[in-house]
Amino acid sequence: MSFHLDPAIVPVSCFDSDLDLFESQYAVPDGVSYNSYVILDEKIAVLDTVDPRKTQEWLDDLDRALAGRTPDYLIIHHMEPDHAGSVTTLAEKFPGMTLVGNAKTFPMLSAFTGKAFEGQTLTVKDGDALELGAHTLVFCTAPMVHWPEVMVSYEKASKTLFSADGFGRFGGMDPELPWVDEARRYYINIVGKYGVQVQALLKKAAALDIKAICPLHGPVLAGEAAALALEKYDVWSRYVPEERGVLVAYASIHGHTAQAALELAELLRDEGVQVETMDLARRDQAEAVAGAFRYSGLVLAAASYDAGVFPPMAQLLARLKSKGFRDRKVGLMENGSWGPTALRTMLAELEGMKGLDILEPKITIRSAVTEPDRAKMKELAHAMAQAV
Repeated sequence: MSFHLDPAIVPVSCFDSDLDLFESQYAVPDGVSYNSYVILDEKIAVLDTVDPRKTQEWLDDLDRALAGRTPDYLIIHHMEPDHAGSVTTLAEKFPGMTLVGNAKTFPMLSAFTGKAFEGQTLTVKDGDALELGAHTLVFCTAPMVHWPEVMVSYEKASKTLFSADGFGRFGGMDPELPWVDEARRYYINIVGKYGVQVQALLKKAAALDIKAICPLHGPVLAGEAAALALEKYDVWSRYVPEERGVLVAYASIHGHTAQAALELAELLRDEGVQVETMDLARRDQAEAVAGAFRYSGLVLAAASYDAGVFPPMAQLLARLKSKGFRDRKVGLMENGSWGPTALRTMLAELEGMKGLDILEPKITIRSAVTEPDRAKMKELAHAMAQAV
């Protein structure tokens, strides 16, 4: 991966194609990258390390980037093990190197490693600068984006933001790969709960002239790509819909609920509404969460199950609640052959979310869809089209 804006800034990244679940819950069929960077100046700074799965590969690439020189500093932006998991190995390899972090970094580092690193650390605070020569790093704390110790740094000469987990995406490091969809899935599920904190960081970033963003996952974002990333993060962190449209998410046991959901989707399209459908039993839940945040409307269709709701829908509702889902138009359909319970279960979960407008009619289907059901579905589709 090349960095065209400043030849002194060298990415040293590893691609993990073998990982099946990121953070043991998010499917990554296209893999994930662990990014590190080196600034080669009078003083040399390594910015972050990589997951222990890739330590040796990373060290080999780092040695090539250093070309026999010794790093003066290791900047620790974020203590999650996929970024700080190789700190101890690097510190042992270069015992004269100074570890740079904030007041919350080093207690976490000791907790993870069992080492104190006495005499090897430099604690920085918001606004502090580290002079490397022609390059200067200015540090900015970003608590709860998305851990309490997170900080980012801005390199003044190249106008580059080293953004920790912010602006990352699943998949590879190729800047030609589509960015938005995987970045949305990454942001909403990993950082999305902390919109207020992201807004605070964006306000600090607005005072900077940012030409490139170097995240800890995914490609370097330069020029228009960096501007797009800042724009999307502003939208996502304010919890406002990204697009006018409706996600129809359904959880069907034997197929009747799926049939109803897909028919409703067609009725919405007839109303001129952009629609995306997702089978919650088969699609990645993180993708469904991202889709719910993407659109202005959401239809939930689910079968009743064990006096509640079919588990794939229960899981989606729990995830939406934990990520602060809010301010959307919502339509509901339940199916129950003898004792429908999905609707009341879904409503109970939705009551804990802010600013939701639950549209009428709420539809109850008993087994297969009937013509009276279709009439109500048409009414709901019209109401949703008007609302979104």
